[in-house]
Amino acid sequence: MPSRILVINPNSSPAVTAAIDAAVQPLRVAGGPAITVDRLREGPSSIGTQRDVESVVMPLAAWVRRDDADAFVIACFSDPGLHAAREAAGGRPVMGIAECGLLRALTLGERVGIIALSANSVRRQQRYVRQMGLQARYAGSCPVDASAEDTADESIRDRLALAARRLTAEHGADVLVLGCAGMAGHRRALEDLAGCPVVEPTQQAVIAALGALLLAGS
Repeated sequence: MPSRILVINPNSSPAVTAAIDAAVQPLRVAGGPAITVDRLREGPSSIGTQRDVESVVMPLAAWVRRDDADAFVIACFSDPGLHAAREAAGGRPVMGIAECGLLRALTLGERVGIIALSANSVRRQQRYVRQMGLQARYAGSCPVDASAEDTADESIRDRLALAARRLTAEHGADVLVLGCAGMAGHRRALEDLAGCPVVEPTQQAVIAALGALLLAGS
C-alpha cells in the first residue's frame, strides 16, 4: 500500500483547513506518499490562548494513536500536543510546523522574525524559541491581532505586510516565518513585499515528513 501523511489542523475552521490543503498541493507528487488534510472538529475555531493549546492535546494524541497514517503533521504554530502525539505514534514520524518552520528559517537567514496572530501568540513563540535554544537568532514576533480564520482571507494581507516590514526594518529580521497555518496563501506576496525569504511552516513540516518516509524505505 502507498504511504500516507496526515496533516491535522487542530482547530475546527474549514477555511484554515482549505488554506493548508492548498499550501501542500505542490508536494503531492506522482508516486509519492499521499498527503491528506483534515481538521479536529471538536477543536476551537482558532487556537489563541494557552487554554486552547492544552484543550487539543489529548484529542490529537488519540487521533494519532487510532489512525493508520505513516506520518503526521500537526498544523498549528503552537505545536500543540507534539510530544504526546509522538508518543502515541509508536515510532511513526510526527512533525510540528513551528519546529520545522523555525529550523528551515535558520538556513535562509541570520535573524528570524515571526508574524504572529496576537500578543498571546507572541508570548508562546518567545517561550518556544527559548526552549529550542534559538534566542541568538530570534529577531522577534510581530502580531497582527487576528484569529486563525481571519488569516485565510485576502483582506488580512495589509496587516501581514505591515508586520513583515516592522520585523525587517525595526527588528532586523532577514527571514520571516508565518506564525499560523492559515497564512499559507500569503507567502509569495509577502516575500515580494518584504524583500526577504518567507517560510510557510506547514510546507516545511510536510517536506520533513516526506523525507522521513522516503529515507525509511531506502
